[in-house]
Amino acid sequence: MRNSLFAIIPALASVLAAAPSASVTVRNPIDVARPSETIVLDAAELRALLSVEDVRKIHVRAEGSDKDLLIQAVDTNDDGVFEQFLFQADFAPAQTRVFVLTPGDRQIAKVEDYKTYGRFVRERRDDFAWENDRIAHRMYGKELETWPREPLVSSSVDVWTKRVRQLVINNWYMVDDYHREHGQGGDFYSAGATRGDGGTGIWTGGKLYPSANFRDTRVYAVGPIRLMFELTYETWTTGGARVSEKKRVSLDAGHNLDRFESRYTIDGNAADLMHAVGIRKLKITQMKPSPERGIMRTWEPVREGGEMGQAVLVDPASLKSMTEDDLNFLMLTKIEPGVACVSYSGFGWTPLGDFQKVEDWDRYLADEAARLKTPVEIKIAKQ
Repeated sequence: MRNSLFAIIPALASVLAAAPSASVTVRNPIDVARPSETIVLDAAELRALLSVEDVRKIHVRAEGSDKDLLIQAVDTNDDGVFEQFLFQADFAPAQTRVFVLTPGDRQIAKVEDYKTYGRFVRERRDDFAWENDRIAHRMYGKELETWPREPLVSSSVDVWTKRVRQLVINNWYMVDDYHREHGQGGDFYSAGATRGDGGTGIWTGGKLYPSANFRDTRVYAVGPIRLMFELTYETWTTGGARVSEKKRVSLDAGHNLDRFESRYTIDGNAADLMHAVGIRKLKITQMKPSPERGIMRTWEPVREGGEMGQAVLVDPASLKSMTEDDLNFLMLTKIEPGVACVSYSGFGWTPLGDFQKVEDWDRYLADEAARLKTPVEIKIAKQ
């Protein structure tokens, strides 16, 4: 028995040494820090490289570290197969970092690991609410259009300001007193029929034609790193054309900007139609355009305390013009057949502590524009 045991030990060591692993080299090519950078890898490539069927069994560690990083697998089209594998890391300006990937037991994130979350809220008629560790939003479903207590027809993006890093959506809806301050922030923003914080619409003939409330929802991922969901809007009339929209929204942990992706189906002449994305306009709102960087930002005081910056970012190459109407500041981009209209929008509220003055917000947006323009460079190699 003793001799058999000694024979097994080297064989086991040989098997462990032969376990597949891969290295991921990530380079930040710009002189801007990238905190909470989300690294997105192709799940199919990892399955082949590491001989693992379930990518949730892949462990990621920074080179030289013995601590696993938080990971997430995402099924981007709801077909039952994970297409993306995510983790996050911080990068200094122009820094290159190496990460080691190895298969093991499936990783299941704890509740406290979740920094993003979102869901359809039937108890408030039919909001869709979402958040991360910095910001929170909601949008409105069809039942709200005819709700006797407070009817509202709007595809606006509402803002929920938070003083805390933890997730609050479930608690706020449960208590149902989120229009007052209880130490965590609240819903101090009146979106109404405006575009709110990054709502969209069609611009034609010098006029904005927004959709009504969403008709359907689908959630692709809730976290712990990335939230991703889709809203479907019923066909509406925009000048001489009929338009319908599917809007995909994603939000990553540690970020103040959501990614909005609108795909339109147009029946009629689309030549004069523009995709519009906007920010609510008040008399107290200060707006600063930076078209060369594809940025439109606002800054205003909040009655319940502090100040709030909002912003919309688009690819400067796609930006056609900036305009405004009675309710909104707007950025206009061209609609291309079969191509999604992409924008980034979000906000920062000073009581949370990330931004103390408008210059901090401007600096953040400039850095985010640089990050969007120049993504990180990723190389994967089998070890």
